[in-house]
Amino acid sequence: MNKLQEIYDSRFDENDFSHKDRLWRELTRHLQRYVGETATVLDIGCDKGYFIRNIRAGEKWATDLRDVSDHLAPDIKFVQADGLKLTKVLPLSYFDTVFMSNYLEHLPSSESVIQQLEDAYRLLRPGGHVLILQPNIRLIGGRYWDFVDHTVALTETSLTEAAQLAGLKKSALIVRFLPYTTKSRLPQHPLIVRAYLAFPPAWLLFGRQILFLAEKPGARWVDSHVAS
Repeated sequence: MNKLQEIYDSRFDENDFSHKDRLWRELTRHLQRYVGETATVLDIGCDKGYFIRNIRAGEKWATDLRDVSDHLAPDIKFVQADGLKLTKVLPLSYFDTVFMSNYLEHLPSSESVIQQLEDAYRLLRPGGHVLILQPNIRLIGGRYWDFVDHTVALTETSLTEAAQLAGLKKSALIVRFLPYTTKSRLPQHPLIVRAYLAFPPAWLLFGRQILFLAEKPGARWVDSHVAS
């Protein structure tokens, strides 16, 4: 735990925090189309809550191995836990959306990736979705290993296969979505980020991260959790 905290403390400072929060406000504006405003949403590996603080939802939950509760609003239910043990501490078949961003590559093995997706399956209601943002090693190459805590290499194909093995059905896949890192040299003013997200041809040029949406098969309920 201390080593993990040291890694993140050295990698990101308070300026990075403010910068990333502004970026995520624009990104969640775009991702809202996949998340119903009345949905019950879980953010796994939430870091400082960039997604869960900015997404609109009926009920918000967040988990992380570190205690990041000081960064989260009172309406967010935070549970400090290992992501691979969430089914022991969170309600099953409860969430409409389970979200993960730049998380699966930190797990100890490919088997752990499958297990994490199986756990997401168990946490989701029937018809619920897992929404994943994930670096794509096929597009990044050796730079994928610039971060010492990256341990599992994933592409759009292996991520889809892992989700299928976990019982999830692919709903949407954007192979090239976001640049690899928020520390990229591309301009990142909120208005430029908004313009980038509104112009998919730019994704083909700069996108190095996958956007992946998969569904837990089953009956849907009346109040849809995925915005039209």
